[in-house]
Formats: sequence, structure tokens, C-alpha cells
Amino acid sequence: MGKTPITNRIRVLRAEHGDMSQGDLAARIGMTRQTVAAIEKGKYAPSLEAAFRIAAVFGVSFGEVFQYERQADAAFLKLQKNAVKKDG
Repeated sequence: MGKTPITNRIRVLRAEHGDMSQGDLAARIGMTRQTVAAIEKGKYAPSLEAAFRIAAVFGVSFGEVFQYERQADAAFLKLQKNAVKKDG
């Protein structure tokens, strides 16, 4: 499984919140520690609901936790390229 184009600051936010463990965060959002680890490493993009829950735990906005790296999104870039060919 490759990296997603969704990056995050979860590790930094956990450190800023008393070195919260992945397990503690997982318990607060209703997920497993393994899922939180995968999200944190960028191997898995969370659902929108989970992403908002994570932001709520830290008391910050969604955008302060997650960023979309458009240039890293190969599937999106391919779709855009194909759409331009069809329109052109």
C-alpha cells in the first residue's frame, strides 16, 4: 500500500498534548491503534468523520491536522490529464 496524498500533523499534535499515545487517540475516536498508526504514517486516508474526530480531540480545525498534497495525488493528476484530452 502506497502513501496517500493526505498528509497530517497527528504525531506533532500528540506530542503537544502530553505525549498522547496512538492508543489513547484511537480510544477517543473509536478506532484501533493500528488504524491511527496507518493514518499518521500516511498509509491510509481516514474517513471524513474520523478526520473531524481527530481534529476535535486536539481542539483544532480540520485544516490544522490534515493537508492535501495535490501534486502527490497520481490518480487525480491522471484523471485531470485525461479530462483535458477529452475536452481538447
